[in-house]
Amino acid sequence: MGALMADWLEGLAALDDASDRTVEAYRADLTGFLGFLALHFGAPPGPPALRSLTITDMRAWMARERSRGMAARSLARALSAVKSFYGWWAERDGFDASVVLSMRSPRFNRKLPRPVSEDAARALIDTVGLQTNDGWTQARDEAVITLLYGCGLRISEALGLKADVVPLGESLRITGKGGKERIVPVLPVARQAVAHYATLCPHDLSPGTPLFRGVRGGALNPSIVQKTIRQSRMQLGLPATATPHALRHSFATHLLSRGGDLRAIQELLGHASLSTTEAYTSVDTARLMEVYAKAHPRA
Repeated sequence: MGALMADWLEGLAALDDASDRTVEAYRADLTGFLGFLALHFGAPPGPPALRSLTITDMRAWMARERSRGMAARSLARALSAVKSFYGWWAERDGFDASVVLSMRSPRFNRKLPRPVSEDAARALIDTVGLQTNDGWTQARDEAVITLLYGCGLRISEALGLKADVVPLGESLRITGKGGKERIVPVLPVARQAVAHYATLCPHDLSPGTPLFRGVRGGALNPSIVQKTIRQSRMQLGLPATATPHALRHSFATHLLSRGGDLRAIQELLGHASLSTTEAYTSVDTARLMEVYAKAHPRA
């Protein structure tokens, strides 16, 4: 089973382009599942027993995980890992894995994105530059935050940009999760912010090298951006949910509130499924109802 798991995880990384974090999470989930079955059967089950699992076996595992305090969201992820492994294994060895693959995930309430207001987003951009006394790092931090909010980038996408993109044009090709590429428009304010940083940066921005640099010249660490945002939000009195990723949420929510098309926003964010993007409609509706509740005269 160890060899089977290794082959499956290698395929996830190589063929599905799963991130290292995803691969490790799936490894842990499947290991936990197999560990439960060893206790459930009284001994580590071999391939024949694993190919003959019953609905009762699967329900026993899920019930044990819930009794241990595992959240429904975490259990749904673990079940997804088990299904992924069984789907791959069944296709490779030609057996019926319908019992495992037909198990339903536990229901859970999806967490709504927590965007910041338009004023707060602008205030964050104006404030991040105050967290350092060095002119070029001020320009760097402002450029990064402007890209997160102005283009809806993930922090990994912004920090993964190469110096080749300078000077920025009216659009930017981004490689997101799963190696999926998308084109995002670049606002003049973002082009100006990046150009200003590139002019001041003391490190050589040769083609192929990271665009955003740390003080010593290496690629800028995400923790630096996170720390800068944390300091800025404390100064502004913003909640702990005002994170770098919240700016990406804000990008989508503010577009939607201005009449943006959901499909277009899906493309801009690089979401594989429209259902992921639809979460922003709930945010917009929730905000509308909050305003209504505060403004509507009560009898």
